[in-house]
Amino acid sequence: MSEDSLPVPPSFTGDARPYGGGDPYADYRTADFPFAHLVDLADRRLGAGVVAANDEFFAERENLLRPERAEFDPERFGHKGKIMDGWETRRRRGTGADRPHPADEDHDWALVRLGTPGVIRGIVVDTAHFRGNYPQAVSVEGTSLPGSPSPEELLADEVTWTVLVPRTAIGGHAANGFTVDAERRFTHLRVNQHPDGGIARLRVYGEVAPDPGWLGVLGTFDVIALENGGTVQDASDRFYSPATNTIQPGRSRKMDDGWETRRRRDKGNDWIRYWPAEQSEIRAVEIDTAYLKGNAAGWATLSVRDGATGDWTEILSRTRLQPDTNHRFALPVPVVATEVRIDIYPDGGISRLRLFGSLTEEGMRRLTARHQELHG
Repeated sequence: MSEDSLPVPPSFTGDARPYGGGDPYADYRTADFPFAHLVDLADRRLGAGVVAANDEFFAERENLLRPERAEFDPERFGHKGKIMDGWETRRRRGTGADRPHPADEDHDWALVRLGTPGVIRGIVVDTAHFRGNYPQAVSVEGTSLPGSPSPEELLADEVTWTVLVPRTAIGGHAANGFTVDAERRFTHLRVNQHPDGGIARLRVYGEVAPDPGWLGVLGTFDVIALENGGTVQDASDRFYSPATNTIQPGRSRKMDDGWETRRRRDKGNDWIRYWPAEQSEIRAVEIDTAYLKGNAAGWATLSVRDGATGDWTEILSRTRLQPDTNHRFALPVPVVATEVRIDIYPDGGISRLRLFGSLTEEGMRRLTARHQELHG
């Protein structure tokens, strides 16, 4: 299915029931969003952050980007009231006794720096556990600025913001998802809640759009890394953890921070296919099984091809993998590829795959043209 034909996610509105005990997620409203397989551009592991908010009286803005789902403790109170796992502002008021209600344009906002610039395909504004204190509506805007702008620079009058999600009514204790149709490269978001309230988590799904100038200066880099524009095309199994974990920054920090498949009971094997940022010349490989001790893959092979219809060439023959180990391989000759496949035997997992090399001249030309196109 093309991105242009993504179905519209279901919409949730209105209060959730007050918490009545037991599993707080029992009545949580959610859906299978058509864009959720894409990279979360607001992932803290990629360097995302909430750089400013106009109000965070009840709960800190930084909670918005925590990777785990929001937690709820009915007994947790502080000096300011109920402590929530999200970003929560105080109740807005009007201008006086004759006008006690906030004006229609009154709203709270937070500025989010994406972990890596990219094209946004979908946004989830999660109000988990905010049952009667969620915003009446939300809106989201995006902009693209070079360097590392300050909050003051982002809020300057001359900055142009593009509406990604128009002001839309949402529901409490729900994953409120929105498809985005803006073929542009964004670096920052402005998340608005109308007029006030709380949001537990923000997820921003899309495709990394790396800066070809930066990659050119680097010379040799990991051509498959998420932050450099690498993408998981497909995988045989995602039972325990997503294949995208294998191209996240840094080494795995725990078992579920890699890719692990279910146990096979047949004679087949598991695999992942990747797209590098663009056509690349690969010179070295790392296959890491960190924290996979009793469930690491037994063996692995690595294959590449240049072009969607080219022949697959094996560049690493079936090689024994050790548990909880980073394996390094220098290729005897560089190989050119637009697609990469790792096969593991028979099942299990790896934590990271690194492919060190550089863009070819043709790859750099195409990536530069795409970069210019996304800047309008």
